[in-house]
Amino acid sequence: MTRWASFVVSRKRWVLTIAVVLVALSGVWGLGVFGKLSEGGFVDPGSEAAQVSSLVQGLGQQTPDIVAIYTAPDGKTIDDIAPDVAAVLDDFESTYNVENVTSYWTADTATKQFLVSKDGTKALATVTLGPNSGVTFATFGDLPPQLEVPGVTSQFAGGSVVGVSFSTTLQNDLVRSEAIAIPITLILLIVIFGGVVAAAVPVFVGILSVVSALAILRALTTVTEVSSFSINVASLLGLGLAIDYGLFIVSRYREEMRAGRTPSDAAVRTVLTAGRTVVFSGLLLICAFAGMLVFPQPVIKSLGFGAMAAVAGAAILSLTAVPALLAILGPRINSWTWSKSASDRGEARAQKFWGGVVTRVMRKPGIVAVVIVAGLLVLSAPILKVTLGEVDYTALPKDDPARVAVETLADEFESTGEGAVVVLRGTDGTKPQGAPIADVTRQAQAVDGIARVEFTGSAEDFVVLQATYGEPAEGSTEVDSTSAAVAGLRAMTPPDGTEILVGGGRALVDDGNAAVAKWLPVMIAIMVISTLILLFLAFGSIVLPVKAVLMAGLSLGATFGVLTWVFQEGHGADFLGVTPAPLEATFVVLILAVVFGLSTDYEVFLMSRMVEARATGATTEEAVVIGAQRTGRIVTAAALILIVVTGAFTISDLSIMRFLGLGMILALIVDATIIRMLLVPSLVKLMGEANWWAPAWMKKVHEKVGIGH
Repeated sequence: MTRWASFVVSRKRWVLTIAVVLVALSGVWGLGVFGKLSEGGFVDPGSEAAQVSSLVQGLGQQTPDIVAIYTAPDGKTIDDIAPDVAAVLDDFESTYNVENVTSYWTADTATKQFLVSKDGTKALATVTLGPNSGVTFATFGDLPPQLEVPGVTSQFAGGSVVGVSFSTTLQNDLVRSEAIAIPITLILLIVIFGGVVAAAVPVFVGILSVVSALAILRALTTVTEVSSFSINVASLLGLGLAIDYGLFIVSRYREEMRAGRTPSDAAVRTVLTAGRTVVFSGLLLICAFAGMLVFPQPVIKSLGFGAMAAVAGAAILSLTAVPALLAILGPRINSWTWSKSASDRGEARAQKFWGGVVTRVMRKPGIVAVVIVAGLLVLSAPILKVTLGEVDYTALPKDDPARVAVETLADEFESTGEGAVVVLRGTDGTKPQGAPIADVTRQAQAVDGIARVEFTGSAEDFVVLQATYGEPAEGSTEVDSTSAAVAGLRAMTPPDGTEILVGGGRALVDDGNAAVAKWLPVMIAIMVISTLILLFLAFGSIVLPVKAVLMAGLSLGATFGVLTWVFQEGHGADFLGVTPAPLEATFVVLILAVVFGLSTDYEVFLMSRMVEARATGATTEEAVVIGAQRTGRIVTAAALILIVVTGAFTISDLSIMRFLGLGMILALIVDATIIRMLLVPSLVKLMGEANWWAPAWMKKVHEKVGIGH
């Protein structure tokens, strides 16, 4: 680390120039990521439902890309508009390579009843694009307008239509949120630092981090599926962490300058202290996000990769561009201030305030600890009722055309044919015929929640049945009813010489949630074990790492308890403009990783200064006060900035992004203030000398391979 610090400072202009040029060039290339993102990836590719999807797609049976809803104008019937609709559909087919077009006016009698609304004023046409249609995700938005019929109200639903609406909304949200977050963050930093130049350094690096995140995600699209959600997560996480790291490093640099060091010496000292903590913080966060890679769903993996890339980019820039820029600026870091002593006075006030808070906490540490732990456990209580769901059209704004169209389908049509796909396959490689098919059809028809069962196709060794869902029973939700129906179909007894596979949309979601439940303990184990090891290597104690993990657990419990209470149970949902629903599994995993990582991250900021003070001879109580004085302002400011940056999610038009934004705000408030500055000091005081304990053999290990300070 010493060699690196000396290298960066001695070649400061070269390092800064190279960093900026490389990021700028890669950012230009990275702008191409928007046309390469996926709206899928929520499926477990190894699941039974995914296997069914693969088999059925081989028969050319696919979910329609576009479902067009045509409403007859006043004074006309749906039969009257048939010629106009037919002309538009024919023209569309002649323009694009279409695999299948089915409409009310051309369907057979059995299908026609499902393509007309209950009141007979609306009719459907479904369009499935061919594999060589030439339509990309970026150009798909041009298709629905070409299916509009003059003089006829036209609405468009379908998986691809909803996916494009999600992507467009996310891109708009990203631009809007950063346009709001960056200026507010700059103002906050000016207030915190008391000067424009010092405030501009973290923002400058934050912007570089956002640009680099786009380039990294573009690179990832060449080797793996990358979700459109990863753009917002990686960009805003990179921005927030880069500014946080910049804040931490600039604060330490100014502290070293106040101690009388030269600009070069202060920059080197900053890299060796604050820079080392940034490296350690980055490692902790990367380990937290690495746990996301165990899940089979590509979307979770891509979010993990994107978050890891954002952390790595923020840390690398903080160890190259920031110290190089600080060494160049020297005393000018305090330029453009309204008072030369503003920063010193602000730091003195902060140290007095946080020192006083911690001193009062340690007078009655037992009472403080019991009250806070009890309060956090109460907030955690709703988590006992949590259920996992999916990202669907209800995450879109209520006035979004795609959502309105899907709701029209659900409310005004008897059925759009949605159901479970049942594959009956011969175990000896031959196609089942006759009695086995009839047997499975009878069993499926008898399953609660199934309205009818139809033969829809066959291949060399299997046949396909469509088990259409009926209306949910009174008191039961549609999700519960369809999930129970899938479970009932999977419980059917296969005839001799056959096996039964069940797929379809609901089965894909249920299998995906089952995969999350299966791998979540593995992810948590990876996060906990890696954190315990890294914190031991840093502090040489086994008590401090265990306490840090338990504190992170409390923070997570309180966060998810409130999220469950609001987003699932619906308290305050109208105020937030969201539809109550089960928590989306992918974002539960993401928030868990982010909150756990940031919780241990702030623990490192605080405990590193405590351990540093302890190493110079301070008592445990003195170390707590010194640590709180030195980091209270920085940790609180860092949390406030991350609240602004990630809180920009709460103004998103997508409810799932509001879920993420509110979760981050709750976690940061709880962690950076209640836990870090109140609960941790009280527990350190209560445990006394035990805080620094480790078996003798572990102490020897730490002396040899510990990270140190």
